[in-house]
Amino acid sequence: MSSKQLFNKVAVLMGGASAEREISLMSGAGVLQALQSQGVNAHAFDPAERDLGELKKEGYSSCFIALHGRFGEDGTVQGALELLRIPYTGSGVMASSIAVDKTMTKRIWRAEALPTPDWREVHSADETCAALRAMGAPMIVKPAREGSSIGLTKVMHVDTCAQAYAAAAQHDPMVLCEQFIAGDEVTCPVLGTGDSAKALPVIRIQAPDGNYDYQNKYFTDDTKYLVPCGLPAGEEAAIQALVLKAYRVLGCRTWARADVMIDARTRQPYLLEINTAPGMTGHSLVPMSARHAGLAYEALCMELLAHAALDY
Repeated sequence: MSSKQLFNKVAVLMGGASAEREISLMSGAGVLQALQSQGVNAHAFDPAERDLGELKKEGYSSCFIALHGRFGEDGTVQGALELLRIPYTGSGVMASSIAVDKTMTKRIWRAEALPTPDWREVHSADETCAALRAMGAPMIVKPAREGSSIGLTKVMHVDTCAQAYAAAAQHDPMVLCEQFIAGDEVTCPVLGTGDSAKALPVIRIQAPDGNYDYQNKYFTDDTKYLVPCGLPAGEEAAIQALVLKAYRVLGCRTWARADVMIDARTRQPYLLEINTAPGMTGHSLVPMSARHAGLAYEALCMELLAHAALDY
């Protein structure tokens, strides 16, 4: 993309209709301010309140996607922008639609021999109980296609399976039961595409009582983010290499962030999920890691916008 196109007219897509709308509005506000501070003719655009067709009518040359979850991070908006011929940030249609579906993502990673915790896709409370008996406690129950720990429950006993299933199913009919990995929780962003993609510094997360939920992610200052992560150099490098492979096999581009658990006993890292439109709030992890690598928030936003593209 030429600099003329880059500085023409940019829509920051924020808000949207997913359960993560509130966080998306926070991310979008930060991105919008950063782009405007760099002289970009950027404007807020909420797809929940306006038809995407207006982007073409109003002459937008590119879109910065600050939407999270379904109807924004799942290939739907990406497909619409492909039809409108408006370049956008982040992964394309296929990678976006796969990555938002934790079950499909895990199937691909498992097929590529990448480590991910064991799982079961369930459709009832009874199947959730059966999954607990098969995998053992603790077990994580969560919607297959939501983020920000929305609808997530850590199940310790069979008598809480029904409640956990109901909490997840109210957000998504596809519910995922996942083996719990006890150990260090880390995350690793990636910038770039294909062979040029590079992993940023790993962040180790220390949440109160080990509970990195919606509240502790965005609305408290009690969670600690360690960068440098404090892991042995060999472990951090291994996690970065693992995340890069996980990113590439899904066909991700421009940027993403993968969440990983390290088994406390074996030190084996396990891939949990990958976010193709990560948060950009004051508590978000990609800007934090990028800053440690010498890339300020404004420079990060400009870098992502500069690589806005179409699949076709």
